[in-house]
This record gives sequence, C-alpha cells and structure tokens, in this order.
Amino acid sequence: MSRPSSPDRTILSRRAALAAAGATAALFALPASVRRAAAKLPSLTLYGPPAGPSVTLAHAVASGAFSGIAGTAEFKVWRNPDEMRAGLTSGTMQALILPVQVAANLYNRGMGVRLLNVMTTGLLYIIAADPGLSSIPALKGRSLAVPFRNDMPDLVLARLLAHHGMVPGTDISLESAGSPIEAIQLLMAGRVDAVLSTEPAVSAAILRGAAAGKTVQRVIDVQQAWAQATGGSAVLPQAGMALTVPFMDANPGIADALQEIVEKATESVNADPARAAADATEALEMPAPILAASLATSNLVARRARAARPDIEAMLSTLSQADAGIVGGKLPDDGFYL
Repeated sequence: MSRPSSPDRTILSRRAALAAAGATAALFALPASVRRAAAKLPSLTLYGPPAGPSVTLAHAVASGAFSGIAGTAEFKVWRNPDEMRAGLTSGTMQALILPVQVAANLYNRGMGVRLLNVMTTGLLYIIAADPGLSSIPALKGRSLAVPFRNDMPDLVLARLLAHHGMVPGTDISLESAGSPIEAIQLLMAGRVDAVLSTEPAVSAAILRGAAAGKTVQRVIDVQQAWAQATGGSAVLPQAGMALTVPFMDANPGIADALQEIVEKATESVNADPARAAADATEALEMPAPILAASLATSNLVARRARAARPDIEAMLSTLSQADAGIVGGKLPDDGFYL
C-alpha cells in the first residue's frame, strides 16, 4: 500500500517539475549548434589582445553567453604577439583572437590552428596633433611611432609606404614601440609626430590628450588608405578567432557553437556599446568611457572565415608581395577556413 504524499513532498515535486521545465525552455533558447554540441566543457578560457574584438568576448563572458557550452567561462588578455605565440605552442591557448596574417602563417607552418571567423574589418588609425598629416604622403619627413614591429600594423604600413614610394629611414622616420600605450606616450611627450595604432588605444590617446589640454585626432583612417592603395574596398580583415585542432577534436560541434555565440555577442556590442564597455573594462584594464568611445571606429563583425575568404586572400596577397614568408610561403588552402 503506497504512502500518501506529504504536502512538503508535493511542493518539492512541483518545484522540481517547474525547474526542469525552466531548464528545458532555457536550453531551447540557445543556438541550435549549442544544443547539438557534446557534453559541456567544465571550463572555457578565451584569449585576445587589448583591442576592439576582445570587447566582444569579454562582454559575452560577462553576460553568461557561454553558459550553454561551459560550466565556467573567462576571458584573458594576451599582451604581445610573443605571449600569444607561446600560448599556442604550449597548448595553453586553444580559442583566441589573433591577427589573421599570424593565423595564416602558423597554419602554413604546420601548426594545428584554424580560422573560425573575422571579428573586425579594420581598426587601424594614424593619430597626430597636426591635422595636416592627413595622408600617407603627408608623413614624408616626419616621425611615426609603430608598436609591434614586423606584426600586422607594421606590415600594413609597409605596403602603404611602398605604394607611395616612401622609404623608411629616408622619407619617414619609424620609431619602434613595445606597445600601443608606449607609442602614444612618445606622441604625448612630443618625441614623434604621429602614431599608428589600433582601437581602443587610439580613443584612449584622443581622450587623454583632451584631458591634458593637447589636441590629438585621427588624421588617417588606414582602412581608407588601404582602399586607395589597393584599388579595393576599405576592408582589412585584421583579426579573428582561431581554434586549435586538438580543442575541436576533443569538443565536436564547438566551432559552430562558438560562432553563433560570437555573432549574437557582436550584435549586442554594436547595439549597446556602453553596456559592452562596462562588461569589458576589468578584463581589458581600460576605463569604460574609452572602450565605449572606441567601438564606433572598431568595425566589429562576426563573419565566418569561409565567407570572409575573398577579403582575407586579397589582404594576404597584398601584404606578402614583398615577402611571402609573412604568410608561410603561400596563401592558406581550404583547410584553414572553418
């Protein structure tokens, strides 16, 4: 003979049923690829540079966007290209934002890395106190600080200078800087005439200059200068998310799940920059007003790598005209594009 249910047990059963129903509803609110993914990851760590696309990931983490695929999620900044390459080599970094040119180079050299998407169509600018420095030829005879020599910004600059027949050291003085912040400090101290940098460092320089009574402005939109030099569009698919092969092999379906999350997060960032900036300020160690100001000129997108391939190949072909070694000797094949 069965025992009658107690009121407490009835309440608990109803609560359990409601909780289960709520969990099911939440599950089906997730992207289809997230629902299809294998078992949840215990934890997920994503990495990126202190640049615009990282706001997207930091915002996604803060808003719980990865809860459907990982028990916990966090975002960490890599501070320089050497740190990023070391993380990939050691296997510490398995899902990260990096320059597309670097990803292509590593892929062609046999490292198990694939490009998931492009997360910006260009966030490079030249800033200066002199508004007359409004074109690449106008920089002739001037000094320009460039962070991370021999990496993406420097490679883009090299092609622009070559197009205009300008020789570094003869027509323009290039000053190396260890980071965008260091380059901006050179400008503020009057030691260089201009700086080539990325967002949000560019917005930081403009706002901090204004606070110090010094006018600093974007004088050259490098994306537009690129279009003029190449005859193509003002699109520089500069950075995107890459995944390592071991990470994808261990987590079937993870690439599609991450892409859908990044797409939704990008929409959210562009729709509400102030909220995204507030979510990212701790991770990127930059004040929210600076991050918010930078998003309008960061050109954030979430284009799947396959769809962005024509723009990527156009950029890599131009960058590697003088030295094919910067992309590992050739354009990456189909296997590079997820």
